[in-house]
Amino acid sequence: MKSKFICIEGPIGVGKTSLAQKIADVKDGEVIKELPEVNPFLKNFYQNKKNSALPAQLFFLFQRAQQVESIIEPDMFSKFKISDFMFQKDRIFAEHTLTADELALYDKVSRSLAVTPPKPDLMIYLQAPPNVLLARIANRGINFEQKISLDYLDHLCKLYANFFYNYNDSPLLIVNAASIDPISREKHFEALLQEIDQVKYGRHFFNPTIESIA
Repeated sequence: MKSKFICIEGPIGVGKTSLAQKIADVKDGEVIKELPEVNPFLKNFYQNKKNSALPAQLFFLFQRAQQVESIIEPDMFSKFKISDFMFQKDRIFAEHTLTADELALYDKVSRSLAVTPPKPDLMIYLQAPPNVLLARIANRGINFEQKISLDYLDHLCKLYANFFYNYNDSPLLIVNAASIDPISREKHFEALLQEIDQVKYGRHFFNPTIESIA
């Protein structure tokens, strides 16, 4: 693995954690996981966004700050690391879920933490249509996620698309995660790994058909 630090991003249900874990297993790397299940406010957020958005966002913000501290060490790049989230995602969600007053408070707290996350050697953005995401969320059967609506996923996909349209902090690989199954099909995974190793700079797209790598 030429890259020493990779981030994988995309909307809920797109397969970030599974892919990060599989790459880490194959390449003997360390996974830095988002761990949304430890956020005590997330279940209520999906049931009532208005009352739970701010505590959910602040919890994630403090969690990210701790994760940044844990990976910025003298030997950070001595071993390949892969994250199933990007540290900038909190601001994307905050803009989407918080009122103007709540966002101002969130920004004030964020500035006080003075967190400077490391830039990845490669950013991988997994894309899939909202209906595909909704089906995957239903299949994995996490109870509180079943409250997620198609409209919410549609808006979330647009937020991610807009963010990565303007993204230029690192080399970027945009993957059509609806057209391949790198977790269950080894040829798909191998094709994606080969693409990852080839990306050195700029913006790249990985959009093969299933038939082309079957």
